[in-house]
Amino acid sequence: MAPLTGTEQHRWWKEAVIYQIYPSTFKDTNGDGWGDVKGITSKLDYLKKLGIDIVWVSPIYKSPQADMGYDIADYKVIDPIYGSLGDVDNLITELKKRDMKLMMDLVVNHTSEMHPWFLSSRSSKSSPKRSWYIWKSPRRSSTGEPLPPNNWAQILGEANSAWTYDAATDEYYLSLFTPNQPDLNWENPDVRAAVYDVMNFWLARGACGYRMDVINMISKDQRFPDAAEVLGPGHDYHPGGAYFVNGPRMHEFLQEMNREVLSKYDAITVGEMPGVSDIDEVLRSVGSTAGELNMIFIFDIVDIDNEPGKVRFTLHPWDVHDLRRIVRKWQRAMIDRDGWNSVFVENHDNPRSVSRYCDDSDRWKTTGAKLLALMQTTLAGTLFVYQGEELGMRNVPRSWDIETEYKDIEAVNFWAKSKRLYGGGKDPAKMALAREILEKKARDHSRTPMQWTAGPNAGFCDEGVLPWMRVNDDWREVNAEQQLAEGKAGEELSVWRFWQRALASRKQHKDVFVYGDFETVGDDRDEVFAYLRTGEQGGRWLVVLNFSGKVVGWNVPVGMEVAEWVAGSWDNAGVEKKGEARIELREWEGILGKCRE
Repeated sequence: MAPLTGTEQHRWWKEAVIYQIYPSTFKDTNGDGWGDVKGITSKLDYLKKLGIDIVWVSPIYKSPQADMGYDIADYKVIDPIYGSLGDVDNLITELKKRDMKLMMDLVVNHTSEMHPWFLSSRSSKSSPKRSWYIWKSPRRSSTGEPLPPNNWAQILGEANSAWTYDAATDEYYLSLFTPNQPDLNWENPDVRAAVYDVMNFWLARGACGYRMDVINMISKDQRFPDAAEVLGPGHDYHPGGAYFVNGPRMHEFLQEMNREVLSKYDAITVGEMPGVSDIDEVLRSVGSTAGELNMIFIFDIVDIDNEPGKVRFTLHPWDVHDLRRIVRKWQRAMIDRDGWNSVFVENHDNPRSVSRYCDDSDRWKTTGAKLLALMQTTLAGTLFVYQGEELGMRNVPRSWDIETEYKDIEAVNFWAKSKRLYGGGKDPAKMALAREILEKKARDHSRTPMQWTAGPNAGFCDEGVLPWMRVNDDWREVNAEQQLAEGKAGEELSVWRFWQRALASRKQHKDVFVYGDFETVGDDRDEVFAYLRTGEQGGRWLVVLNFSGKVVGWNVPVGMEVAEWVAGSWDNAGVEKKGEARIELREWEGILGKCRE
């Protein structure tokens, strides 16, 4: 018998449901208005009941918090604002009691400027750790003033250079994200050995694996050439991703990481790899014989409303045809070519999915959130759920003041740039567009406190405590306590109850929804997105999704008969279409049917 490959090869990490926690806004237990590790531990029963297998915690290491923990000052120490190493050990213990696991966030493209490695590196050109980071001599202006070595733009603020000047040594260091996050020099084998030591530390302690932050940026083109001036005139700096996204030695480094560390554990790995959409290139990392990573985050769906070829803070129209094309591309690619997908539409770097892809008005928010849940729980790949997504949490209201309520460094930099270029009456239209972009796409939307109850501060922290970030105004209507109480016999399912049932169905029918075949159904011109999932033992299941705020008719293909519609985003109303050759889909309606064999 031939060895099992691809979707035929069952692995625990393929079937797992992963829940991402943004720790600062998950649950505060010590009254400082900031989430902590004990808060995570206190909610494990909630997560187990939902159907979660792995908890992925965004960085909780020692950090100055310039970029919410993605600027790490010590990889083996927990920041006191979150707790202690003992608290994490207890979290791992409590997870194991519930047959759950902990996945850590590995941030090794860069460190904090306060990491001892960098403090040593910048102390002197002769420091033993000087070459642990990327230092370059400046260019010079006509008057001798230092200028950055090239024109690469900072990722979290494209108006700024990706290089930071150090006057003491008269050199620039590369800091792709912010000046507080100097890039490590992966060309140096000592750096790689230090990273592997960190990885072994957490895996030996009981972590089950890693989400790897911007892991496709670790290899830079050593020529460090200027980037193409894609942002046009008036911009000093431009995106340099062509020279560091999936750079020349990235695959070599990831294969070495696998040999030196990952191959010694039955670990789960998911790489964050923005800016990559080529199937061949992706499979070089996630193919079953690649020897690199289990899967990566493919950003095509969360980039669907970006202007093609432009930075994230742009707006571009999209429709269901774009969504169908993207999903079909990656579902088929991994099935046909023996790779593995991640499935997600929401995370800490993107706005709330119900606000982005559906209609988050009071009338349609619940239906839209269920539609997205139905789609995700019926697609092949490892499923990721972001905190609050299971409640249908929404973007913050447009009435919030950007300058006082938005906290994220990317939004702060973008707003400052926009005011400088367009404010003061210079260009009201572009200023209005900048506001619209933040109101739709700022990372702040997904970082508001978790809404546990209808009580003070949504139950995130105690009454009388000021949370570090404002609670979304809708917490009295959208919260976990209320949604867990809903969905009794005959009642409309809450978003949480719908997710719970959908996750249970996915696990019950994993032969179909995790490992099964995928094919789109109907005409590409259809206004609905329909697909068929087929398992070796589980039969054929039809998913039909109406991503619009209007009623749409759809013809069930000839030769395909639905024996029973078993679930829908309109609950019972959506499963009453039995035997119909032409079905009418209500606004934001998704339905799942078992086909007759």
